[in-house]
Amino acid sequence: MAQVFDRSSNALARASLVLTGLIVLALGAALDQLQRSPWVTRQGQRPDQPVPFSHKHHVQGLGLQCQYCHTTVEKSSYAGIPPTKTCMNCHAQIWTNAALLEPVRQSWATGKSIPWIRVHDLPDYVYFNHEIHVSKGIGCASCHGRVDEMPLMYAENTLQMEWCLNCHRNPAKNLRPVSEIYNMAWEGPSAENPVWCAATGKPGATAGAVNCVTGEHVPGASPELALVQGMSQGSGVGATYSDAPQLALPVSYKKFTSQQELGRFLLDKYHIRTANELSSCEVCHR
Repeated sequence: MAQVFDRSSNALARASLVLTGLIVLALGAALDQLQRSPWVTRQGQRPDQPVPFSHKHHVQGLGLQCQYCHTTVEKSSYAGIPPTKTCMNCHAQIWTNAALLEPVRQSWATGKSIPWIRVHDLPDYVYFNHEIHVSKGIGCASCHGRVDEMPLMYAENTLQMEWCLNCHRNPAKNLRPVSEIYNMAWEGPSAENPVWCAATGKPGATAGAVNCVTGEHVPGASPELALVQGMSQGSGVGATYSDAPQLALPVSYKKFTSQQELGRFLLDKYHIRTANELSSCEVCHR
């Protein structure tokens, strides 16, 4: 009986299998790069807004604080888009006839909100809380970039899951003193510009748990005091504490010359969960 396939068909079959595998690998690599590309993440894109609002002009030029417009950033899961009234606080007196501010005047006259286009837009299944990140020492620039240098707002980072997990696995690299949260130019401690921090002993919010100063601070020379709660009932493990008796002790400052050292210190004082806990699914997916 004659052979249906020539012997060379074996080589062709092996070559076709190898070629198919290479095509699948190339397609997978291309799709992987595509889902990280600005075309998908919109990273670096500047959408056309109803009003060409310049953060550089308002923040760097005029010195406005983030909280003036984003009033709920410290007490809500949302930073908040400022109402038209916030704009009119100034523009009822300056640039009152500017053509580019006509949408603002129309919004004020009609009561209809300005249809801003969201730049940092997470999927609906992701739960992100601004309040907890701000109170735990994550600065605005860590996520949003140098907003004070942006004439038109854009997303500096991808905001994809892998980008978030990169911080959650090692939050120390981004932690800063709460007093520096809104400092866009913060670069962390260095040998030339050390940071001195001390636990204040104050109960309550994270913001009061640590006090930090920059520059060549002399430890022990600060008049600041740490509050130590006095025990009102007994002593030892079973003792209870009251708010009344307090003992003031001098604050002992520690010098930091690297971001990682400072971050590890703040991890403990801010009572931040472990990397494994921060990387669990339920942190972001509710």
